[in-house]
Parts: sequence; C-alpha cells; structure tokens
Amino acid sequence: MRYVAAIFTTLYLINPAAAQEAVTAEGGEIRVLDKLTGEVIDLSLQNGTTERLGFLSVTLNQCRYPAANPSGDAYVEIYVTYRDDPEPLFNGWMLASSPALEAMDHPRYDIWALRCITS
Repeated sequence: MRYVAAIFTTLYLINPAAAQEAVTAEGGEIRVLDKLTGEVIDLSLQNGTTERLGFLSVTLNQCRYPAANPSGDAYVEIYVTYRDDPEPLFNGWMLASSPALEAMDHPRYDIWALRCITS
C-alpha cells in the first residue's frame, strides 16, 4: 500500500491537476487465475457488487480512470475473501498497468485489474 501512496504522491507533486482528475466508472473488469487448474476467468462487475468463484468472493468497490484518457489506466478498489474467513485476502487498490505493484498474495489465486467499464 505504501507503493501506491508513493505513486499518487509523486503524481500529485509533478502535476497536481492531473492527479485530481479521476472519474469513477460504472464498474470494472478483473481477471482471476486459478493456479491449480490453470483456469482464467474475467469478471465484469458493477461498483458495489460481489461475485463468488469457487472459494473466492470478490467485491468491486469502485473503478476509476483518468478523465483525460478514458481508455487509460484503471484503478480498481477490491475486497477479496477466501472461503468464509472474515479476514480479507486483499483489501485495497490495484492498478491495471502495474499489477505487481499491489498484488494479492495467495498460493492458489492471482487477481489483477484489467479496465474500467465506461459505458
């Protein structure tokens, strides 16, 4: 999470106007990889909705994108739980262009952001 904060701080210091011009989209697309079976699933979720995939529960809180470039980088806030564990596997922001920057650490599943749904 420190890395994401550092990126946003850096963007704000370089160009404060650009750092503030993010638009919240209707939803976003997330890719899930089951490393055990090799299955790849793309989820299209509206903001605030939850999808269950096997043992995972993925909630998309919001998806944002640069106002000047709707097809540009997506910033997705997600909440992921495993089975019925109340502690989340992941709770935070993921960047579509840098999936390793704030990655979910799990031995079976990988999740990363793809894009925002703008229409």
